[in-house]
Amino acid sequence: MTTSKLRQHVISALEELKAKDVREIDVRGRTSIADLLVIASGTSARHVKSIADEVVKFAKKAGVMPLGVEGEHEAEWVLVDLGDVIVHVMLPRIREFYGL
Repeated sequence: MTTSKLRQHVISALEELKAKDVREIDVRGRTSIADLLVIASGTSARHVKSIADEVVKFAKKAGVMPLGVEGEHEAEWVLVDLGDVIVHVMLPRIREFYGL
């Protein structure tokens, strides 16, 4: 699957669960680990976890198995690694702390 199509699936998942302040950072040529970083916020730990779960669900429906999911237990910052696209979903206070 192309990065563009995977991006569309990720954005659809984020919109489905009303993620806040979605930003995309194109990192092609800056790093070899991914082409795109997507950063979004949730309103609570439960919301953050639900958003990340929805991203995983949409990716699997599209035939992309996540390479890893980190941070689900605390759900303050959940990272979903989809290969070319890495999704960060976090609480606003965590995002503010890191300036993201």
